[in-house]
Amino acid sequence: MPPGLITAADAWGETNNIGRSEAIRRLVELGLTVRTKSKQPTEARAERAKTLAWKTLESLTLGAADDDEKTSRKRRLIKGPEEFQGIRIDQRKKK
Repeated sequence: MPPGLITAADAWGETNNIGRSEAIRRLVELGLTVRTKSKQPTEARAERAKTLAWKTLESLTLGAADDDEKTSRKRRLIKGPEEFQGIRIDQRKKK
């Protein structure tokens, strides 16, 4: 344990009139009982990510002359450069 954490556990133990090992045991127990809430539910996070990605792509294709050019630019941004497409592990391999 880092020295600062030991010092904090010792101080907590002193205020509760217990030794270091008992203080650490109780603090660990307290930490294990705390339930944390995620900031957003999973679906909301996914939707937020989609929205942010869409806005970013829109801003990157802002100067496109027409819809076909805009679509082409978006496709290149999503797929990546041709020389890297074959080594991406998150994409299915073409047969």
